[in-house]
Amino acid sequence: MPFEADEILSRHFQTSGPDLATRIDELTAMVVPETSQNTALYREMLLTVVRMAQADRSRWDAKILLQTMREMEHAFARLEQFKRRRKVTVFGSARTPIEHPLYALARKLGETLARYDLMVITGAGGGIMAAAHEGAGLDNSLGLNITLPFEQHANATVDGTDNLLSFHFFFVRKLFFVKEADALILCPGGFGTLDEALEVLTLIQTGKSPLVPVVLLDEPGGTYWTALLEFMQQELSDNRYILPSDMHLMRLVYTAEDAVKEIDHFYRNYHSARWIKDRYVVRMNHALTETALARLNEQFTDLCLSGGFVQQPCCELELDEPELQRLPRLTFVFNGRDHGRLRELIDLINDPQNWANGLS
Repeated sequence: MPFEADEILSRHFQTSGPDLATRIDELTAMVVPETSQNTALYREMLLTVVRMAQADRSRWDAKILLQTMREMEHAFARLEQFKRRRKVTVFGSARTPIEHPLYALARKLGETLARYDLMVITGAGGGIMAAAHEGAGLDNSLGLNITLPFEQHANATVDGTDNLLSFHFFFVRKLFFVKEADALILCPGGFGTLDEALEVLTLIQTGKSPLVPVVLLDEPGGTYWTALLEFMQQELSDNRYILPSDMHLMRLVYTAEDAVKEIDHFYRNYHSARWIKDRYVVRMNHALTETALARLNEQFTDLCLSGGFVQQPCCELELDEPELQRLPRLTFVFNGRDHGRLRELIDLINDPQNWANGLS
């Protein structure tokens, strides 16, 4: 569960020097707008840097912190202009040649995502990444490049444009691959692709990342993902290393259109979700019928630590996102564990037959 500001305020951070804490408070008040809800968070950031300086860590440690903060602040600023656009991160091999059927499939994928007004995020390299950006075009592309000690060029679509961000650290770059993604599509690839696939699934499974569609895309007749899914079923699920419902976190498709339809359907009624204290709040485009709500309380009680599902309007604790206040809410005390089952619940929410207005 993400921490809230009141949790930050409950902690006690010590700094040496009689007036240092007061001066940090004064600096915070000087630079942070009075209307900001992030004052406590910015104060903690300043305290963190002060504690680092007081301990006089090694130069390498100090450079890591500085570079990380710089890269993240720069990325936040650059990505602000795309804040309200839904984005899809596409992973796949940088070595896929232009003449390969997967290259054509990835290019078609980019075209289809753009047609649905979805931006395409890739690592800005060649192969699958270049094909997806080529199909989407610059206006619908974002490239998150990695700076390497040898010569490194982004693909032709985003190279030299404001739609390209470069990162020094892989872990910061990977953070933004997931943070900015409203969905992820994985095409066949090497160690890097498998690493991204398993990391994304782990983050969603453990609740460290919001639940989003994870789509596995292969060419018709391809065995890349079917072989992996068979391994997951036999070695992970059957041996209870993962919950059987965790297999619902992925969907396998063989066409670009089906991949994008999976994403479009996921957001058909489900809009987004967040934690409000101990309750999980699902924001929807349409309210549910009383029959659908009763069905949830009958079939998905295993997701609730206590009580059941309640449908309600926006509460006063969500006023920080005024553009979403009009959306109806489904709230419950989520156990925070069964995200595969949560995906099944979202599938039910997205069925038009369960909407109060009855529209498809």
